[in-house]
Amino acid sequence: MVVAAFVAPYLLEATARFVLCAARIPGVRLGVITTEPVDRLSPELREALAGHWRVEDALDPQQIADAVRGLAGQLGGPVERLIGALEQLQVPLAEVRDALGIPGMTAEVARNVRDKSRMKSVLRAAGVPCARHQLVSRTEEATNFLAEVGLPLVAKPPDGAGAKATYRLDTEADFASWLGAARANPAEIWLLEEFLTGREHTFDSVTVGGETLWSSISDYQPPPLEVLRTPWVQWTVLLPRDIGGAEYDAIKQIGPAALRALGVDTAFTHMEWFERPDGSVAVSEVGARPPGAQLASMIGFSHGVDFYTLWAELVLLDRFEPPDRIFATGTAYLRGMGRGVVRTVHGVDEVQHDIGELVVDARLPRPGQPASTSYEGEGFVTVRHTDTAVVRQALDRIITGLRVELEEVL
Repeated sequence: MVVAAFVAPYLLEATARFVLCAARIPGVRLGVITTEPVDRLSPELREALAGHWRVEDALDPQQIADAVRGLAGQLGGPVERLIGALEQLQVPLAEVRDALGIPGMTAEVARNVRDKSRMKSVLRAAGVPCARHQLVSRTEEATNFLAEVGLPLVAKPPDGAGAKATYRLDTEADFASWLGAARANPAEIWLLEEFLTGREHTFDSVTVGGETLWSSISDYQPPPLEVLRTPWVQWTVLLPRDIGGAEYDAIKQIGPAALRALGVDTAFTHMEWFERPDGSVAVSEVGARPPGAQLASMIGFSHGVDFYTLWAELVLLDRFEPPDRIFATGTAYLRGMGRGVVRTVHGVDEVQHDIGELVVDARLPRPGQPASTSYEGEGFVTVRHTDTAVVRQALDRIITGLRVELEEVL
């Protein structure tokens, strides 16, 4: 029996699904550390869990450590595995593991994958291609980097996640505007990067004992940074059925090399990378956690498995059975133009008629729903088929046929 604790600051839909799957694995006694009171947990989650410990701040290592000790009484023994799915949790979890002698990713490795400047320094030192970068806290540092690298640039927090607070600076005016905003908080440190061009992809992989055993590749269209800059654009993620082609050969070498350089031992990692116009590859970022934006479910659909259980077995039991890729899967993200709330979604009946048999998951925007503040938009539709071309055509039909209409609330 493995005694484990899952740290989940808020039990939103996706996080609750990760926790529930982990709690249902045979041979695991799982407690949850969360800010949510026990009476807010769903009945099925309360039944599956062996313990619950509420904290005020689930990102605070001291509170996590105190909760781990407290859960030992509920779980019938000391916690042997400490896990969490959020990017922001990886360093606090690792610090607590180190302090309490719990196996798993160490704080040294967690900082390598969490601090984006440190990550790129480690990668470049190991000969892994990635964007030129520099941490800046003064005007002179920023302007010197601009002079060295030129435009366009990307500005982001060094510990960012999911492209949040990330800006593309195309012109001198963009740079000046960003610099003025950055000066508003003199204590804040930013990461400036060379802007990588080309097609953007993911490399989601499983590493056990330092060896990458399995990987999944997906394609973004358009790249996430363009999605952030144009909040009305509807975008897609595609998992091709066949990833054995020559176009992916380079990342299958560079991806595992990057993980080795960062010190990843046993983990599921999410990597974003660019295929440059000249065919070369550059790593953008690495996260030591499961992917977001429906990618977890999409990987499950493409391989005919429950991804959430697959991940939980890896991080709790060091157990992983590499699944075969038997389908192509794609998700189209639905986004409205403007502000306010969703008024209606146009084209649903027509699109349903054309590609409805391919849909395996969907969340259509609802009238009255507030406009999203996330790049994922107001809703999504996921489709699957054995033929990648069919999935690609279906995605195009969705993003051209569905239109989210927003209206301002007076």
